[in-house]
Amino acid sequence: MGCTNLIAALPWASQSIKVTMMSPPPLSSTGDIQGMARVNSVIAVSSCKGGVDKSTTAVNLANALQLLGARVGIFHADIYSPSLPTMVTPGNDAVQFIGHQAQPLQQNNVQLMSFGYVNEGSAVMKGPM
Repeated sequence: MGCTNLIAALPWASQSIKVTMMSPPPLSSTGDIQGMARVNSVIAVSSCKGGVDKSTTAVNLANALQLLGARVGIFHADIYSPSLPTMVTPGNDAVQFIGHQAQPLQQNNVQLMSFGYVNEGSAVMKGPM
């Protein structure tokens, strides 16, 4: 059953429904901006509550997957209390920028990126996020 049929089956939906599904074209892997072009899978570790060991879970999961032979990276998106730099301290923790991209740090063959590696402490932000 297509999207149009599913929506039309809702009791409050009108019969004149048009569903358009679009996605941006894939980014070219050529040039200096690759983004996530080489990422095959993403595992998100999240919660609506702080202090429930999301970072610990992410680090343990990444290291376990790396030991099983996967190429692994952690993007730690916590801007209020970035704890990844406290848990994982690479030998060289100076973030390098090549073009417009920050190059991930590495520890035990796990690539790492966190706001905490770029800036000490939490982010100062204005306005709604």
